[in-house]
Amino acid sequence: MEKRRADENDEEIELPASIAAAWGIRERPRKGPKPGLSLARIVEAAIGVAERDGLPAVSMSRVAAELGASTMSLYRYVSAKDELLMLMADAAFGAPPSFRGPDDDWRTGMSNWAWWSLGRMRRHLWVLRIPISGPPITPNQIAWLEAGLQCMRDTGLTEAEKMSVILLVSGYVRNDATLSADVDTAARAAGKDLQEFMPAFARILRRVTDPERFPALTAVLNTDLFDVDDDPDDEFRFGLERILDGIEVLVRKRRESPGPTSGRRRAPTTPDRSGDSESAR
Repeated sequence: MEKRRADENDEEIELPASIAAAWGIRERPRKGPKPGLSLARIVEAAIGVAERDGLPAVSMSRVAAELGASTMSLYRYVSAKDELLMLMADAAFGAPPSFRGPDDDWRTGMSNWAWWSLGRMRRHLWVLRIPISGPPITPNQIAWLEAGLQCMRDTGLTEAEKMSVILLVSGYVRNDATLSADVDTAARAAGKDLQEFMPAFARILRRVTDPERFPALTAVLNTDLFDVDDDPDDEFRFGLERILDGIEVLVRKRRESPGPTSGRRRAPTTPDRSGDSESAR
């Protein structure tokens, strides 16, 4: 019944014209002069602006100027800047490769999926500044979602659990990429590179923190953690492996005791925390 109701309401869901065009389900109007622009050219020009001058520089008027066109002519293809931003991110990510070969297990596939996602974000840092306004809807985004789900095809997880894994891993990737970009921006603003910035940060902390009040932090500062030039991928690798470790426990559990056939997750028992605020006082 739920599936039938959803199908009956499909006609009420209208894609923005530019997104429909990206999917190839909207044709150019037959009447009128042949347009000198195209959606692909507009998106390409907008990406060029973002790459050179950052996302705040992207505007309909700026993109029109890049194309030697009027601002109003762009609205024939893209009705709002938010749509343009979605299409820019979609084009920047591009189509996904195959993350899991025939001899690879789910963990290898999901690890590849995460590393490739990180690579695309690092290559186009402006993508991280685009607010997430809803679930993915553009062609390449959906292709990446499909590729991630395919990595877990034989895990025994429910469909809902697979989607939760995608949400968990993609959130971790985006958070790591954003944090790295923010730290790099802070270092540049201070006139330092990361190799100089982190040791300087540690020296400040050592000067202002009291060992009796911050014993755990002092133990960290007494090591050379902030003074050694680590591989920038080390932190990402550590966190990703711990996430995959946790998912592997669930996969093993599902294989030993298969879950329900429906897509719904089995809700865990949630501890009563009604008294947490009182006990913390």
